Amino acid sequence: MMRISPRFKSLAAQLGLTAADIFSHPAIKPWRTLSDRENCLWDLAVPGGEQFRWHVKRFAPHSGSDPARQEAAGYAALRRRKIPTADVVAWGRHENRSFIITADLAGFRPADKLIESGEPFERLLIPTAELAASLHNSGLHHRDLYLCHFLARSLDGKVELRLIDAARVRRLPGALTRRRWIVKDLAQFHYSTLALPISDSQRRRWLEHYVLLTGIGRAEALADSIARKSAMIAAHDRKLRQRQPGRHVSIPEK
Repeated sequence: MMRISPRFKSLAAQLGLTAADIFSHPAIKPWRTLSDRENCLWDLAVPGGEQFRWHVKRFAPHSGSDPARQEAAGYAALRRRKIPTADVVAWGRHENRSFIITADLAGFRPADKLIESGEPFERLLIPTAELAASLHNSGLHHRDLYLCHFLARSLDGKVELRLIDAARVRRLPGALTRRRWIVKDLAQFHYSTLALPISDSQRRRWLEHYVLLTGIGRAEALADSIARKSAMIAAHDRKLRQRQPGRHVSIPEK
């Protein structure tokens, strides 16, 4: 079974693409392998010379809920709410494994890699705060809202962003637990800034701008909750790194 997005159907037909191909094609190159999934790159060319890149996620054999279906639904939810994201090429299932393919965002780089290579966070401060606010104002939460999932590029002096990795995107719950899930997203963002040349003053201004746009409460009170949750994420991350040292491998860049 394979569901192909309408804009990619002609291309998929040219390639003769089938669900079985996703698990056997020699040009699909894994760059990270975990117990539950493989992340792969697929560099393709079509007759006429056009070249492009797809990102393939292949899930381990599973029963019950389908992770590819859930991730495709997450991307669809972002698009319905006009949150800028990546294009889903296709998703589907072959035997007891599923997969999802997304189109490469040419010219975009993970925000953390941009900052590591010298891009000042000051240029990304307002755009990332606005995107996080738009996400929550739209009634969604991401549950993996790390800087690496904000892809950025500069175009005509403006920063453009795309929010990726929609596997855990869900609707925000009702009032009783809504704040807890928002704090988790914000703590993930906060934690992902700690190893980068980003100052406490910049983190504070980021949160103040986010609060201004969402009206969620006082920045000072929210900051305390975020700091506590960020410390918990740090402890959990240390354990993950010990158990799965390959988990934090970065995607190869062109």
